[in-house]
Amino acid sequence: MDALTLQTAAGAPVTAVAGTFALFALFLSLTAHIAARNVLGDVELKKAFAVGPVPAAVAVVFTSFGWNSFVALALAIGLDFGFVKYLYGRSNRLSAYVVTIHFVVSVLLGSVLFGLAAILTTAPI
Repeated sequence: MDALTLQTAAGAPVTAVAGTFALFALFLSLTAHIAARNVLGDVELKKAFAVGPVPAAVAVVFTSFGWNSFVALALAIGLDFGFVKYLYGRSNRLSAYVVTIHFVVSVLLGSVLFGLAAILTTAPI
């Protein structure tokens, strides 16, 4: 365990929380770009790197402190909508569609990657 430990519900080390945030932000940035390209066509990659860390930060903070996950989900989706609307400059309806696709792609890709990781960890050596 690190010498510096966050005052969290689980007592997680700082490096574990920072690493989780960084990987989750990268994953959500990738899925945000996939969703935006699917809905809007050709978009800049750097905008997705501004969208991804926001829901990741909400998820990591709420998980670290053991707060309500339904509130975290609602806040993450709301902030995701706000950032998509602001950065891509689209209507509310189109921004909501991008956020919906972002949510679906994140859940599907996350499930596949988690399942693959679970299968690989049970493989014989």
